Amino acid sequence: MASEILTTDDLREFKIELLEELKQLLQENQGLPEKKWLRSGEVRKLLNISQGTLQNMRVNGTLPFSKMGGLLYYKSQDIDKILESNKSQSLIRFGNR
Repeated sequence: MASEILTTDDLREFKIELLEELKQLLQENQGLPEKKWLRSGEVRKLLNISQGTLQNMRVNGTLPFSKMGGLLYYKSQDIDKILESNKSQSLIRFGNR
């Protein structure tokens, strides 16, 4: 097994690369690990909507959900899709003015 000598410059370069990768990951996730499932309160806070609006979104099928033990859960991917679709519609509406 061959031995390789590491210099302080090698370690410094590795440290810089590692820090850059960590910064990029934190920026992508805004410093928070992404949760796969969110509860109703988290969704309402994230979307800045009322309990009634969230219920309407469930009833009309806008936002799929799962129920377990009396608690409602929503996939974060579904919420992202809703935000993206509303973003596109808003841009179209704004462009038609």
